[in-house]
This record gives sequence, C-alpha cells and structure tokens, in this order.
Amino acid sequence: MKPIDDTPITRNGNSLILAYDHGTEHGPVDFEPLPKSADPTHVFEVGRHDAVTAIALQKGNAEYYRSWEQTHGVDDGAPLLVKLNGNSNLAKRDDYYSPKQCSVQYAVEELDADAIGYTMYAGSLHEDEMWKEFRDVQEASRKYDVPVVMWSYPRGKGIQENDDYTGQEDPDVVAYGARLGLELGADMVKCKYPGTQEEWEQVEAAVSGLKTVMSGGSKRSDEAFLEDVRSTVAVGGNGLAVGRNIFQRDDPVALLDELETVIFE
Repeated sequence: MKPIDDTPITRNGNSLILAYDHGTEHGPVDFEPLPKSADPTHVFEVGRHDAVTAIALQKGNAEYYRSWEQTHGVDDGAPLLVKLNGNSNLAKRDDYYSPKQCSVQYAVEELDADAIGYTMYAGSLHEDEMWKEFRDVQEASRKYDVPVVMWSYPRGKGIQENDDYTGQEDPDVVAYGARLGLELGADMVKCKYPGTQEEWEQVEAAVSGLKTVMSGGSKRSDEAFLEDVRSTVAVGGNGLAVGRNIFQRDDPVALLDELETVIFE
C-alpha cells in the first residue's frame, strides 16, 4: 500500500474533501437554502477549486461525475472519493446502520476512484455488521492500492444508554471513534469537532499519527467555521471534509480561498 501522501487526495500532507453525499443522508432539505446546490454539476464545478483534494460522492453521482467530466472535457476535476455506504432518514430502524450500495471493485474498476469512503457507526446495535463490512472494504482497497477514509461517527444506543458519555460529540467518544480508524486499518478518519482545540488534541493523541480531518457539519458563519478549522490544523489535524459549509453558500470560492491558506499554507 502506497503512503496516503503519495495519493491524489492529499496536498502537503493535508486534505480538503468536498463531501456531497447529503442527498442520500438527508434528502432535499440540505439544498433548500441554495436550490442550485441540488444540481450535482454545480458542486462538480465548485470542486475544481485548487483547495479541493477530493470530492466525495455516492455511486450514482460518481457515475454522473465521470460522465460530466467526459462530456465537458474537464481534465482538472477533483480526485474522486466514492462513498460506499449510506442511509436515508426515511426508514424506521432500531438503531443506526449504513448499508453498502457500491463495491470497492466497481468503484475502482468502473469509476476510476482515487479513494474509498465508509461510514462507521460504532456504538450502534449494528456495529458488528459494519465492522465486518469495513474489513472487506479495507482489504479490497489494499488490493487496488487506494486509500480508505473512515467517516467515524460513534452513535446509537450503546452511547445513549452509557452514563459515562454525554453524547456523540463527547470528546472521549470522538477520540474513541478516531482510534477505531487506526485499529481497523483506515488511512484517514473523519471526526466530528468535539468543541475545543484541547479536545481535538485528545483526538490526535488517540490516533498515533493517523490522518484526521474535521467534519464540516451544518452551515454556520465563516468566522466560527474557520476558527474551528484553524484550531484543528494547529494541533495536528490534517484538514477538513466539508459539504454544507461550502455548497450552501452563494460564493463558495471566497471561503475555499481562505480554507486553502489555513489548511495548506
């Protein structure tokens, strides 16, 4: 397996992943503040910004992305990270679970994926099943020599019913989720921001140099968002995986310009 810094999804050791899997996870509601963001080609164009080191898409939009690149003669689009699993908000479940819709083989051989993404809900009643799925994903990715990014989102009844934890953004929970990325063989782990720079240091202490990126979360002010990114990078974080804080803005380029400086320069 080549070092992740030798793959297209990093730059100067860090990453800015433009995530666009929200149509699966949340439905159209995430596009309402800026209706044009429901059009994937708008986000594909945003992803051409130099700051973006990968665009994370579910299977269908990944197919659309490759077709769009060919149709429009685009040769400077963002490297493709195919998100293999996801779930909707429509189903009624006993606990969190994110099934696969795409295989590593299809992502690499048919979509020419540069990286693979997988969401892990540690703490869910379905944790064991997702661990088995991730094992297969991780081992297949090694055969194809592509890096694996774990969306590590500990949540579910195991956390809700544990008096030692205050919730999914409890710094102990976030650090535990990050550590699972290291233990299970991810090349990079995406984590919720626990709230303070000191608490992100706790995440870094748990992963022994594994690449970490902060989850962008819901849209908020430029100042608050940039401050969290600065705090993360300052103590060893390797950047950001962000969606709504970019594609919900009328002028995403201005924010990407600032993020480029914070993360890479």
